Amino acid sequence: MQTRTKLEKGVTLENTFKVLPNKTANYFSESSAEKYAEVLGTPFLIADMEKVCAALMRPLLVNDEVSVGAHIDVSHTASTGVGASYVIIAEFESVRWGLYTFAVEAKDSIGIIGKGKIVRAIGSNSKILQRANQAV
Repeated sequence: MQTRTKLEKGVTLENTFKVLPNKTANYFSESSAEKYAEVLGTPFLIADMEKVCAALMRPLLVNDEVSVGAHIDVSHTASTGVGASYVIIAEFESVRWGLYTFAVEAKDSIGIIGKGKIVRAIGSNSKILQRANQAV
């Protein structure tokens, strides 16, 4: 059995992303009557924040484990247009009861576009899929 690595409080990771046409709020439109702004969509910002947190957790995973999202408390406070880049910084804060908490912040060339907290957990991929497949 492998021993789990420990994540040190305060460790950070920074990744850069780009706003592509398929990462906009308007990408979710399902008809011509439905129109949203051609700017970075909140679900995509949060997904990228989750990716950075998950990357920080990667060294903790053993066997068939994966990290999964457990709670999100994020504000998306400014728009970022197609073609612009943005940076996400995640900082590990704590682990309690198997829940890993991260402070996240996103910035574009103008300033902060979002920030908050993301909580992730570690689980067996096979067990997660077993439960998920029961709903199919």
